[in-house]
Amino acid sequence: MMHHFYVLKSKKSEQLYFGYTSDLKERLLQHNSGLVKSTKPHIPFKLVYCESYLSKDDAKHREYSVKLRGNAYLQLKRRIKNCVAEAD
Repeated sequence: MMHHFYVLKSKKSEQLYFGYTSDLKERLLQHNSGLVKSTKPHIPFKLVYCESYLSKDDAKHREYSVKLRGNAYLQLKRRIKNCVAEAD
C-alpha cells in the first residue's frame, strides 16, 4: 500500500493545505465535500502536488516537516511554484 503526502490549493482563498493519506482520491473527496473541519471554510480544493511513499511513517514525517519547519515549507513552495500557479 502506498501512502501520500499531498498539497491542496483552495480555489476560494488561495490557501495551501498539507496532509497525508493512503487513499488520495477519497481524501480529496472528503476535503471537497466539507467533511474535514479544518478545510471546510476554504472549499473547493485542487490537488497541486503529491509525493508517494511505501511507509506511512515517511509520509507522516514529510507532512510534519512541512507544517512545523519553516525551511522545509519554503523549499517546497519554491519547488512547486509552477504547480501552484497552474492550478489557478
